[in-house]
This record gives sequence, structure tokens and C-alpha cells, in this order.
Amino acid sequence: MATALLIQPLNVAAHGGSAFCTDDNEQGLLAMPTRNERITENIVRDELRNFGYYEDGAVIFVEEQKSVSPRIQKLLEHASKKGGGVGKPEFLIRSAERSDFIIVIECKASTQHHISPTLDRYADFSVDGVLLYASYLSRDYDVLAIAVSGQDRESLRISHYLHLKGEPKAVALQQSPAFASFGDYYQAFIHSNVKFRQDYRVLLDYSRNLNNTLQARKVTEAERAFLISGILIALQNPAFVKGYTAHRTGKQLAINLLDTIRGEFETAKLPAGRREELSQAFSFIAHSPAMRDKEFAIELIGGIDGNINAFMRTHQYYDTIGQFYIEFLRYANNDKGLGIVLTPPHIAELFAELAEANRDSIVFDNCCGTAGLLIAAMDAMVQNAGADLSLVKQIKNRQLFGIEYQPKIYALAVSNMILHGDGKTNILRGDCFKDSGRLLGVNKPTVGLLNPPYRNKKSKGDKEELEYVFNNLASLATGGKCVAIVPITCATVSDGVISQWKETILAQHTLEAVMSMPFELFHNSKTNVVTCVMVFTAHRPHPKGKKTWFGYWRHDGFIKTKHRGRIDAYGGWPAIRQAWVSAFRSREIIDGMSLIREVGSKDEWCAEAYMKTDYSTITRSHFEQELKRYVAFKLLHEQAAEGETDEDSD
Repeated sequence: MATALLIQPLNVAAHGGSAFCTDDNEQGLLAMPTRNERITENIVRDELRNFGYYEDGAVIFVEEQKSVSPRIQKLLEHASKKGGGVGKPEFLIRSAERSDFIIVIECKASTQHHISPTLDRYADFSVDGVLLYASYLSRDYDVLAIAVSGQDRESLRISHYLHLKGEPKAVALQQSPAFASFGDYYQAFIHSNVKFRQDYRVLLDYSRNLNNTLQARKVTEAERAFLISGILIALQNPAFVKGYTAHRTGKQLAINLLDTIRGEFETAKLPAGRREELSQAFSFIAHSPAMRDKEFAIELIGGIDGNINAFMRTHQYYDTIGQFYIEFLRYANNDKGLGIVLTPPHIAELFAELAEANRDSIVFDNCCGTAGLLIAAMDAMVQNAGADLSLVKQIKNRQLFGIEYQPKIYALAVSNMILHGDGKTNILRGDCFKDSGRLLGVNKPTVGLLNPPYRNKKSKGDKEELEYVFNNLASLATGGKCVAIVPITCATVSDGVISQWKETILAQHTLEAVMSMPFELFHNSKTNVVTCVMVFTAHRPHPKGKKTWFGYWRHDGFIKTKHRGRIDAYGGWPAIRQAWVSAFRSREIIDGMSLIREVGSKDEWCAEAYMKTDYSTITRSHFEQELKRYVAFKLLHEQAAEGETDEDSD
């Protein structure tokens, strides 16, 4: 089982404080017994041996001081800790199977020489030295840097850092002071937050280039996500992977691609009616002029396999299809595209945590879009199931349910679930107000997740967002948890139809919490709607005197970038999410972040209505900033009222 490594920003102050050497300490060391660095190296050697690094016939190479690899020699030729010479780390570890990943280890005899306050005393401190080596090696490798100090196992200090290829600096990895196998280290590396952010940036860059390429080839915005998902489905078929380059013409390849997609739908044991419906959604592939260009089609399939498929293999249970759909719409001339607003993946993951989805949960999304919320729930449930493969199979086959009204989005949802290993997709194309019972049968979901269609105020036939929430709650088992993201107007309006739905919901279900979400959460979907997240307990009327928890979650650490949209550029989201979830579960009252209040259907359901401001801390700059936010907030609400937001969502 892989050793857990938690990514932390590199913070010198967090690595020992009083344990740092001062000048007095260093002078005091002169009077201490002589310490031998060879002893530390022997301990490391023994630990590596215990974890199989020196096994006969192993594909792992452990080298000391110098590598036989010309590639490594070149990188270290000017990496001396004292400057001007060759760098000679205590240990260099690499694998023939993982040729772009390397481990470097530096040792010091005294734990007082583990890390310096400035991280630039390379010859004297183990952390400083190993980070220097990593900075040189990272020009061509992803580097795990390990600093070790001490003379015995009981007092040994071990620090781990990850310096990714091409990145300007390393990040600290926080774990227990112990070594791990090469395989565990590699698994921790590829599943780390910092690795995900780098891979995601690369994926977004690829998506932008791919969008431009497909646009030039006259593939419409609506067809692009289907073409990609269809190719990904076909790439699950070994025969297609082996033979797609061997077709004589592009027409043959396009027809074979479509036939393979249809075959995979059959392999997934979908009912005949659904298979035919899905086949229609992908039928354009056989007649696409772009796909009938053999050389282009082969290059496209190879690129998708090498970029998107590789990303999905590494970062499982991530709504990659949904993200490509969002990316394509960002560059589309028609803002509304197919008319859906997808839940950002980090919010989908947050939903699964708020609902406490686990191995025993039955999850239902009554307006599932591309199935992003179901995939996030699947991830949480599979992780909770651990190594129980039969339970994992049951989760995927019997514990995830969704309904989607739009035919094309339904096709993407089913494709998405198949790509994530769902062998019996319980996604129904239909109307949740009519078909929930038909889909669920005797199943009583314990978790409801939804991002309902956002009402177009100009369309008289559109249902209220809270109607979808009520529909989801009605399908849940007693005590089930429902988590929904809805426009903030559902929380702030205190009269009319919205107030009536609030009253109806409270009469049958309990409002546990409401969290105000970031203003531009749906920036990537080109939507201006401001939202909040509501959490309910099903089929337990809201008790008189019950106090609801309100969170002010306006800042998730994501920023807008020119070419990549709204992203977690600085890696702050994991810590923010942890703080949010912890405060929610404990119902903590935190100034400026959360509070509790008894509310009814006529009251505002948002933290802003009840938060107190400490005026003594306000500066002119704060005032101007908040004034700008208020103006932006008002403008967004006016646009929402005029029906200028998208009409449907994930």
C-alpha cells in the first residue's frame, strides 16, 4: 500500500524552528564527540536494503557519489555544494521502468545540521544540499529529494521534497520519518497535488491546441467533446489500439472507430434501446471530413491516447470529458453551446466530502449533466472500499444513479461513466419529475448530489431550481443527505414562488447548512451566476428552534488566467478545502467565516445576512475593494434576473 505523502508549500520556518543551528550551537558542536557521516549512510543503506532496493535482478539502480548515466553526469557536472565542481550526492536511485523519475539522498551526521534557516548552506546541511542537487536534476527529471541526518534510527531526521521537471522550486512532502519502497514513493509522486497541477496545466494547453486544430478542421463545438470521448472509448479496445494505424483509407478508419464505440457500449451491457440512442450521438464520426483524412485521424487518435488517456490513467475518477467540454465552450462563439454549466471538479469533490459518501452509500443525481458529481462520489466510495475489488465492482454497478434530460449530454454522461470503469451504467435519459421512480426502483439513495438547471427568467416554462432540490430529496431514504448548488437568489429571496418552495422543503426536510460560494465559480463555463451550496437531511421536518450553519466560502484560492481559465495556480485549494470541511463537520463558529442562526422560509439563507463587521480594522483600501465587489454582485444579479445566464447545468 502506498505511503501517504502530503504536499506542503516549502516553508523553512516549519522545519524545526528551535532545532536550527545558531552560531553558538555550531561552536558548541566542537566540544561534542565526533560524529561520522558514514554511520548515517550505513543506516540509509540498510533501510534501502530492507525495502528491496538492492534485490538481485531488480530494475532499480542505486548509485553512490557518481552515476554511470551520462545524462545524470551532465546535469551534476556543476552542482558541487561548495561551487565550481561536480555534485556528488550520497545516493542516486533510478528505475529502468520509470526513466524520468529519480530519487536523490543527502546525509549529515548531526540532526542539528539537518536544515538551515536560509536553505543556502549546501555543504553544511542535508536539506540545503539535497535541494541543490534536485534543482540541477530537475532540468531533466522529476526528482524526489530526501535529506537524512542522525546517527541512530531512533533520532533520525528525514525530510522529503518533490522538485518536478521544469518547475522553479521544490515543495515539501510531510510524512512520518521513515523510508518507503521505490514503488510507494512513485505512487505518492504521481498522485500528489503538485503533480496533478502540473499535469492539468499540460492537459489544458493540449486542449487549447486541440480546439484550434478541430476548429480549423470544421468540427463543430458540439461535436468536439463527443469525438474525444468516442476515441477514448475505442482506445479501451485492445484490437482497435493495435490496428487503427493499419487501415488503408481514412473512411475505413472512421467506420472502424464508430463500430468499436458501438461494440464497447455493448460490452458495457447497456440495454439495446440505450445503445441505439448513444450510437446516434456518435454517428457523425463515420461521415466527418476530418476523420476521413487518414493521416490526420491517426495523429489525432495518437495524441488523445498520449495526452488525455495518459492523464486519465494517472488521475482516475476525474471528469476529464466534462473539462474538455468546458474548454471547448470557452473558445466557442456561441456562449451557450449545448446549454449546460458543469460543476467544477474541485467543487464536485467537495460535494462528496460534505455528503460523506462512502462504500455503503447509494448516490443519486437527478440532473447529472456529464456525470461529474457521480464520478466524484465514485472516487470517494472506491477509496473507502480500499482493496475490496468485489465491493468496488458493486459500487460501480449498483450504487450510482443519474438522470439527464438532454440527449447529447446524456450520451456524454454515459460515455464518461464507461470510461471510469462503470460496467453497468445506471444513467437514464429522461425527466427526473417523471422517471426517478423508474430508474431507482427499490433502491433508496442515501446521498443526493445535484447542480440543477438554472432557470431562464424569460422562459415561463422553466422550473425553479428548488423544485429539482425537492425532487432529489423526495427520492432519498429517511436521513439521507442532499447537497445542491443553486443560485444565491434561492437563498436570499423571501417572497413569491421561491419562498413557497423554501417553506415546502422545510415542512418535510431539514436545512443543515448553506455556504456562499465564490463569485466567479463558473467562470470556465462562461456563466455569471452567483451561487451557494445547500445541505439537507431528507424526510425529517425542519425542527422548531433548529439552528442552521452558514459558511462564507467566497475564496477558494482559484484565480483567473488568460489561457487556462480559473485554476488553482498556487496549490492552496487542498488546505482551504480541509478547513472548510472541518468547520462544516464541527459546525464551528469562526469570525468572518461561519455562524449559526435559526431561520425560516421568509428569512435569508446566507452568511452575509448575519455576519458582523469589525469596523476598527477597515481601511480605505478595504472599503474600495468591497465596494467594487458589491457593484459586481449587483450587476451579476441583474443579468441573472434578465435571463442572461445559461439554462442548464451539471
